[in-house]
Amino acid sequence: MQRPFQSSGKIRLNANGRRLDAWLIYRCLACEKTWNRPIFERRGVGDIDPKVLEALQSNDADWIRAETFNIEALRRKSQRIEEFPGFEIGKELLEEPSGWTVLDIELNVPFPVSLRLDRLLAGELPVSRSRLQALHDGDVLRAGPGGADALRRRIRNGTRITIDLAAEGNREQVWRPVAAGGAA
Repeated sequence: MQRPFQSSGKIRLNANGRRLDAWLIYRCLACEKTWNRPIFERRGVGDIDPKVLEALQSNDADWIRAETFNIEALRRKSQRIEEFPGFEIGKELLEEPSGWTVLDIELNVPFPVSLRLDRLLAGELPVSRSRLQALHDGDVLRAGPGGADALRRRIRNGTRITIDLAAEGNREQVWRPVAAGGAA
């Protein structure tokens, strides 16, 4: 039977001469048993980025959290990964020029999530997923990087979405509240 493990937020660092081993410690949610996920093994001290070494030695919480959500590294060491469906969305209106016609969105996604771009946008904007695809196909909505199938990919940090709303007569009433964090 497989049991779920969760990061303890701690690092184990072991030295053997001038070589280091580093593990991220996980705990079983059912029995408290631990699993040490290797970050690296038998690496020379001089081969380790000084910032990483400092983070390891000080148990830097931000670095540990980022490494915990390093899904690709976790996939290499684990047979199964359950990603949490929850996430938090914050919106900040950076600029609103008078007579605006373009909605420009930049995603800040510090940790990987299992959510496609079209699902995120459909949940946050007054547009269905099929309408989003039609806007994308008509070059009214552009998303990148990602190419033609950007809407079907998982959201990533730095993704930019531009929607040309020049043809939308109701952009002030419908689009502005949603873009600024209010309800449509």
